[in-house]
Amino acid sequence: MLGVAIVAILLAYAFAFLTGEALRRYVEREVNHRLTGYTARIGTLEIHPFLGSFELRNSIISQDANPNPPVASIDRLQTTLDWRALRHGRVVADILFERPKIHVDLTQVQTEATNEVALKDRGWQQALEAVALDLEINRLRIVDGDVAYVDRGPFKPLHLSRLNVTAENIRNIRSKDRVYPSDVHVESVVFDSGRLWLRGQADFLAEPHPGLLARFQLDRIELDYFKPLADRANLSVRNGTLTAAGSTEYAPKFKMAVLERVLVEGLAVDYVHTPQTAGVESERAQSTAKAAQSVSNDPGVQLKIDQLNIVRSNVGLVNRAANPSYRMVLTNAELSAENLSNQRIQGDATVQLKGKLMGTGDTQVWAQFRPKTESGDMDLTVQVEDTAMASLSDVARAYGKFDVAAGAFSMYADLRVRDGTIDGYIKPVVRGLETSREAPASFREKLYEGLVDVSAKVLKNRPRREIATVMDVSGRVDQPQIRTWQVVRGLLRNAFIKAVYPGFERDEDPTAKLKPAPAIR
Repeated sequence: MLGVAIVAILLAYAFAFLTGEALRRYVEREVNHRLTGYTARIGTLEIHPFLGSFELRNSIISQDANPNPPVASIDRLQTTLDWRALRHGRVVADILFERPKIHVDLTQVQTEATNEVALKDRGWQQALEAVALDLEINRLRIVDGDVAYVDRGPFKPLHLSRLNVTAENIRNIRSKDRVYPSDVHVESVVFDSGRLWLRGQADFLAEPHPGLLARFQLDRIELDYFKPLADRANLSVRNGTLTAAGSTEYAPKFKMAVLERVLVEGLAVDYVHTPQTAGVESERAQSTAKAAQSVSNDPGVQLKIDQLNIVRSNVGLVNRAANPSYRMVLTNAELSAENLSNQRIQGDATVQLKGKLMGTGDTQVWAQFRPKTESGDMDLTVQVEDTAMASLSDVARAYGKFDVAAGAFSMYADLRVRDGTIDGYIKPVVRGLETSREAPASFREKLYEGLVDVSAKVLKNRPRREIATVMDVSGRVDQPQIRTWQVVRGLLRNAFIKAVYPGFERDEDPTAKLKPAPAIR
């Protein structure tokens, strides 16, 4: 009896050895037949007859247009029969990916962006079925995975490490829309110090792309890793961490993302405007506005942020198209936003912002938004008080062609947007202005210098040493109108006849709407 068993074992392993290469070629051929634009290469295949499994070793997947480096390498991929399911008359498979590595660079991404066939339509699901020999897939696991995106330049790669994924009940049958048969668990280290956690259900075989319903959490994701992506949007990100928690649903006919809480700490970011990118910036703004409008009140796309807080941050604007270039920055910025949504039924959204303009000017902003299909409505109140004029010297030289030695700048604005039309006013106030200039080179510059000096002297001789005006703003949002002669008349009236005092025009103070930001936990 023992001899029969030994012979059976030897025959089984001999059969496995003789058929292993044939099965390797079959699996490789089927995977490549089902993939479009990518090619898989399987190093070796080992059959374990008494375990009811086979292993693919040293497999790689390459993009046909850019084969080096490969987009994926898998040390070990094991397909195993689920013996427990066999007792219930079901023939299903478990799939295990050990130490898979995904490597994507900018060239590969650009190739995908210009390809007529979308990435989701490249046959990935069908290739997975081929690895399982077209058996039902009961469970899929990824152990110690690694994902990296590498950009051009001296940037740190976007890196997920120690990626572990478990997905149960991945059936080779199509489920009804928004039905998710597979349990999914995902954990990963993000950018060396952050953490990703996800729990939910999925339909991996939904068409035209897999579906997912899950809760997720991100802990202390370092934002400066996104420099290569942010640079393309003219954003210079230097510091900051992101923590967030929420839920998402991604189905072929329905998209939903709800962020219950978002916390950004210590952000340092500038928006950089340059002459070279002006055209691209305009196109980007138009496409962004168009995309936002396309999903506004769309029942198939639901987006919402319950609470967003940005704390201890510096947010700046750098204008390199001006001469001289200048940077305006809001330091110690604290932003609190509630109920941001693309659905009007969710009600109004509110945003509160506090900080120091150029490190000195007390700044408060209050905004209320109402999403609409054509264009959102908004109420906006801005109060900036006692910004040191010397810190705005570059701005004064760029637009006023004079230097500022001393003084304080304040500004009050109350604006309303309804159906794409803006209405309201802006009131700038200057106190204690003192100017200085280099010797003018032309008659026009001399004349301008004289006007500036006269204005400064008038201001210096006024009892309150301040001058202000009120500028009415009206028209379409994309082409607001400020009446130039009204500005000039207002300044002269304030300088020689009747003072326009700091503060808002109405008796009530719109900044009274501002409330303390909720505690951050």
